[in-house]
Amino acid sequence: MSALRAIKMTRLGTREKLEARLAELGVSLPIDDAVDASGPLAQSFDVAGHAVANRFSVLPMEGWDGTADGRPTELVERRWRRFGESGAGLVWGGEAYAVRPDGRANPQQLCANAGTEADLVRLRETLLAGAADHGHAAPFLGLQLTHSGRFARPEGTPAPRIAFRHPVLDARVGVADASSVLSDAELDDLIAEYATVARAAERAGFDFVDVKACHGYLGHELLSARMRPGPYGGDLEGRARFLLRSIEAVRAAAPSLAIGVRLSVFDFHPFKPGEDGAGVPEPAAHTPFGGDAVGLGLDLDETHRLLGWLADAGVALVCTTAGSPYYNPHIQRPAFYPPSDGYRPPEDPLVGVVRQVEATADLRARHPGLRFVGSAYTYLQEWLPNVAQALVRGGHVDSVGLGRMILSYPTLPGDVLAGRDLERPLVCRTFSDCTTAPRNGLVSGCYPIDPFYKRRPEAERLAAIKKGASA
Repeated sequence: MSALRAIKMTRLGTREKLEARLAELGVSLPIDDAVDASGPLAQSFDVAGHAVANRFSVLPMEGWDGTADGRPTELVERRWRRFGESGAGLVWGGEAYAVRPDGRANPQQLCANAGTEADLVRLRETLLAGAADHGHAAPFLGLQLTHSGRFARPEGTPAPRIAFRHPVLDARVGVADASSVLSDAELDDLIAEYATVARAAERAGFDFVDVKACHGYLGHELLSARMRPGPYGGDLEGRARFLLRSIEAVRAAAPSLAIGVRLSVFDFHPFKPGEDGAGVPEPAAHTPFGGDAVGLGLDLDETHRLLGWLADAGVALVCTTAGSPYYNPHIQRPAFYPPSDGYRPPEDPLVGVVRQVEATADLRARHPGLRFVGSAYTYLQEWLPNVAQALVRGGHVDSVGLGRMILSYPTLPGDVLAGRDLERPLVCRTFSDCTTAPRNGLVSGCYPIDPFYKRRPEAERLAAIKKGASA
């Protein structure tokens, strides 16, 4: 990791300044001088026989504003409509959808319920109406299927269901014995529930589902369950068994759906705030999936092997990401400002961006049969379109995924593809309020930039929470 302290992207207003900073950090990024509205980002590409209109994707985010029984509210529908208005050619999962209620990461997350299929029909129609009203083609639309595993909080307090006993993370979520470990039989049952929700998504008209394997949630945690005995742990074949069986079950239940996997392609040890507030690693006798033996670097050998198996299983799309927002957010979501329960970034966030960009390029080069959607671009801010175009033009990624940026500036893809200048007041500055607010029980949204959330009563509560955190 670079020992240089982060500096704000707004200070890197020229290409020369950005390149000088990258050189100072010992990293590099391809950057185009100008963005061509009809150039690489506007090119369509094929996914499992479907033509995707352009190279922008909306990444799945975790909603904290559904009903207590896991159904969409007006706030959820507003977000999905704005996804459609974005002009992105692909919407990856719209939302993290728990396959059963106890798999929710918060009490307001959408989850399987008696009205699942009707809910999904309504959300899809809302999104497509947003696209049509803005003159955009219908995006290639998926639904992200998830179980939050270690980070399940279906009633608001931790209710972890884990893959294995972790020497550091157990204490963080209140695990004191083996009673939280999911049995092999429970995992078998869970696979069937992934298939049930996938079938509902197929009937609702979705184009694909994502069998989520990222960010420390269950599907990801199992990939590093080296000490777990039985069929779902041990060597990589065992650790990947739950993911591959879930994919097989989804394919059998919903054969017309394409299948994607959002994957933390590498992971590090958990971090915590150090004496000066900057993140420091908390080493553990555990080797993260995609991590080296030290736990602070990359080793993609197992990731490559897994991607080969995913391709053989008929997976069409992989969305690359890294780590977890709970225990090492600086490698997952590079940001200048940490959430209230986080730590100051221990490296310039540009280093985190480059780490993900290079990992994605490496994986894509070795797996030409898969389509790759990348992550971590929001931190680039005004430079996002220039870097995105260079990456697509160079064949380093198939589609550029946007998460936080879509909350603050949903029409960025449409503006870039129409040749319009970016609306700078809408550019996400990575304040992390979209994480701090829900971590404190407030609804999801972009409070610093989106006027809709600025006017909500939760904005005052958020300001008080942040003031208290900094006092």
